[in-house]
Amino acid sequence: MADDDLSDFTRDTFTHDGKTKTVYRLGTGPAVIVMAEIPGITPKVAEFARKVAGIGCTAVVPSLFGADGHDIQSNDRGIRGTLSDAAAVLPQMCVSREFTRFAVGKSSPVVDWLRALAKAEHERCGGPGVGAIGMCFTGGFALAMAVDDRVLAPVLSQPSMPLGITPSRRRNIDISPADLSVVKDRCAAGGLQVLGMRFKSDRLVPGARFEFLREQLGDAFVAIELEDEDANPDALIPPHSVVTEHLIDEPGQPTHDALQQVLDMFATKLGVSAAK
Repeated sequence: MADDDLSDFTRDTFTHDGKTKTVYRLGTGPAVIVMAEIPGITPKVAEFARKVAGIGCTAVVPSLFGADGHDIQSNDRGIRGTLSDAAAVLPQMCVSREFTRFAVGKSSPVVDWLRALAKAEHERCGGPGVGAIGMCFTGGFALAMAVDDRVLAPVLSQPSMPLGITPSRRRNIDISPADLSVVKDRCAAGGLQVLGMRFKSDRLVPGARFEFLREQLGDAFVAIELEDEDANPDALIPPHSVVTEHLIDEPGQPTHDALQQVLDMFATKLGVSAAK
């Protein structure tokens, strides 16, 4: 794919607690906060946001890191180019105090900004609440955002933090005990469902992490776990990104079915027309 100029999105800024970030919006209807994976808002992340807008929601895409619209997986640059682009983002994230990168049992400070964004977008867009999806590095952010009753449909796509270098890290996710307790209470009350997605072979998203989420959230945690052969073979990295780089967007494909399950969840919880 080529770089995406995101020209069909409106571009704005949002400020909370002294932090200002660019926000892209597309569509009308209840808001869904789309948090990109490393290295940022790639063309395939933008395509996912367009699908969210297509079901009658407002896709709200905050720029948290990276070069907006840049294609990291251009075939003429190969895997070295892909890894180089991803690595270029890491220094920006490592020096930022907004992100909790390696600690266990903590919610990233940027989640406060994201909750404020969700509140503002709910007021702007209306509807019963908002949806949220995090991917890879941001996967756990959607869970921590669900402390807010406005967040009705949290989706964790390949939640990769904390890095699973020890058994305790693999059986954990980047959310504080206090925030997790609130989310558990919402799930136990029957009003919240959490959707998680991963490829079974993905070392960044160990199976123990999903076991932990099942134990903590019970039947409210719905897991989609895919095989390697379900992934788009044209992607330049091993199976990881369920609804973006490794999506095969064709009926009958498991990743397509996963995408439809995400869109159906947003449509149902936010009260819009069923996803097509």
